[in-house]
Amino acid sequence: MIENESGKQSVRLAELPRDSLPDGDVTVRVACSTLNYKDALAITGKGPVVRKFPMVPGIDLAGTVEESSSSEFKRGDKVVLNGWGVGEQHWGGLAEMARLKSDWLIPLEPAFSFAQAMSIGTAGYTAALCVMALERHGIKPGRGEVLVTGAAGGVGSVATTLLAKLGYDVVAVTGRMEESDYLTSLGAKRILPRSLFSEPGKPLAREQWAAAVDVAGGQVLANVCASMKYRGVVAACGLAAGMSFPATVAPFILRGVTLVGIDSVMCPREERREAWRRLARDLDLHLLDAMTERVSLENCIPVADRLLAGAVRGRVIVPISID
Repeated sequence: MIENESGKQSVRLAELPRDSLPDGDVTVRVACSTLNYKDALAITGKGPVVRKFPMVPGIDLAGTVEESSSSEFKRGDKVVLNGWGVGEQHWGGLAEMARLKSDWLIPLEPAFSFAQAMSIGTAGYTAALCVMALERHGIKPGRGEVLVTGAAGGVGSVATTLLAKLGYDVVAVTGRMEESDYLTSLGAKRILPRSLFSEPGKPLAREQWAAAVDVAGGQVLANVCASMKYRGVVAACGLAAGMSFPATVAPFILRGVTLVGIDSVMCPREERREAWRRLARDLDLHLLDAMTERVSLENCIPVADRLLAGAVRGRVIVPISID
């Protein structure tokens, strides 16, 4: 429970009666949730994520419907939620129960357990949206190398795995070169240090990448765009390196580069269902364990600091009512 009194934020574990849950037409018993970068910002108060207090964080959840007044879902249905402002404006998944709007829920893909669905979570679903965007703009395997920034993080890990499975030559960028073996195991062909992209560069650099998935933003994204091949495509989905974009129009008007914004929070329902179908089809589930750390609900608060410090690899799941 995140609370704010007179501008001073506090976080604690709390036990609450069920009637304190917010409004919604579906009540879900949460089996598993996650700890994402956005959740860590909310818990630590280091980013303006929470829009109203008190707030239960957790932008992801998977669980079983307990009560429903919606015609779409019935008691016993297995469901997944990602985004929709949950954990920001509406109580989220880091709790035993969640009351939600049925429009926010989608059925759990049969290929996944609750834990696997959360090992994927918003990060993996966002990665799938990025891959779908590259495909939509004509990027196919064999066209050239595909760059993935923040490759050791949640989005980057799944993006690397998906792209490699689909036959793309993935070049992984990371600030933690000690994770090179991990990234190679996910399918990356080459590993580059983040330092190559973090300092101001030329408006147009040497053409290198057919496509890119960028979680960083800031100077990193500017340098990625400057080094794209002619008619390259960049899917931008994060701001780990900042919200600024210190670039020029040169890559876009001289090389025809396309910059595609990826929003996972309000993404239309059918597109997010397609992303989950693609994950069920294309993601190597054997690699999920290697990219997943489990933490208890009680440990979410200290782990949030580790996550923001870049000391967490891959995904963090929070089992609630599963082993």
